Amino acid sequence: AALNFTNDWAEARMTTKATYKSFSNAVVNAEIGLHVGLYGINVTLKNPVVQFNETIDYNEMFTWHDTIEEYEEALEKGLPNPILYIAEKFTPSSPCGLIFQYRYSGRYASATLTAFCCWMLANILFSMPVIRYAGYMVVATAAFIFFSMISFTTIMNVPQCVFYIGTDSFETEYSHSFWLALATILCTLIGLLVVLLDFLVPEKMKEAFSVGVDGCEDEDDSYSEGYLNSFFLDGV
Repeated sequence: AALNFTNDWAEARMTTKATYKSFSNAVVNAEIGLHVGLYGINVTLKNPVVQFNETIDYNEMFTWHDTIEEYEEALEKGLPNPILYIAEKFTPSSPCGLIFQYRYSGRYASATLTAFCCWMLANILFSMPVIRYAGYMVVATAAFIFFSMISFTTIMNVPQCVFYIGTDSFETEYSHSFWLALATILCTLIGLLVVLLDFLVPEKMKEAFSVGVDGCEDEDDSYSEGYLNSFFLDGV
């Protein structure tokens, strides 16, 4: 589920000199970062050195559903030019069309929420005498995460929009959340292994997960114990 809400499925960053504010010739040297998530983007502009009597440290969020309103608010607040330039690239009126590409790919990549539900169900089933179905749910978890990755990779199959700031440029690349989703491979192997072992050695699997073993032993013990009537023994 964490993958669904992070803002680093794709990112780009660089350090360059750029004009700071509109209607000004002031130039700043700062690190510019673009972080793309499933629901929007984060644009950062940072430099720990004090320039123009302020510490440059901006972190602005723009969501897919309110991009126009948030971009207009950014214009009204007079945010630095690099942030406005990148945000403008993700507006519906931009010829790059980035918002449509990322919004639709992110919409299907949100299947990570379904994967989280499958994972929770798998944990519940592991505590019950249905180990095989828990394995099925682990495989289903991997399948939905894999589907999310495939959905997000479609954005890389279209012509990329290059961002030019100052004399430098950058393009987005896959980032931490995307590569973390590769844990799908491990998840698939675990699920298949659980299903296979449950077919081959079901009793051993129940013992390994402590499912249905203690109850049976207690039941056998209860049958082995009996009550002896002392009056009956005296009569004998």
